[in-house]
Amino acid sequence: MSAPVLRALEWTDIPTLAALEVELFAEDAWSEQAWWAELAARPRRDYVVAVDGDQVVGYGGLDVSGDVADLMTIAAVPAAQGRGLGRRLLDDLVQRAEGHGATALLLEVRADNEPAKRLYERRGFETISVRRRYYQPGDVDALVMRKHIGGTHG
Repeated sequence: MSAPVLRALEWTDIPTLAALEVELFAEDAWSEQAWWAELAARPRRDYVVAVDGDQVVGYGGLDVSGDVADLMTIAAVPAAQGRGLGRRLLDDLVQRAEGHGATALLLEVRADNEPAKRLYERRGFETISVRRRYYQPGDVDALVMRKHIGGTHG
């Protein structure tokens, strides 16, 4: 795998993203309809895809509302995991949030997703609360994490 190129989400990516969602997130997968709704919510929503040749190998997105941005999703295909793509996507999303004027970025992560938690902690996110039994089925807690970005943070 070469170094993937990051670019803005295009409507032609939607079928691929919906298929990847099923592979990567099973019961939590977003449908094509959900992706269309996300794309229609621009400019408040901001999505990026990582492509290697003509293959989508990762993606991520934000919801930006005033000075707070929420990380909506971030994912890498199995062949791209452990190669720094998640870090690149996350760093790009932080820059996009700053570009929209956000001063904080929030996210929720499954409490049992150790690789994702490590990535977020290494990139400066801190756990600020827990949402008990948030992910269903399975009764898995969500950790709410925050990173201060851009500007001053008092």
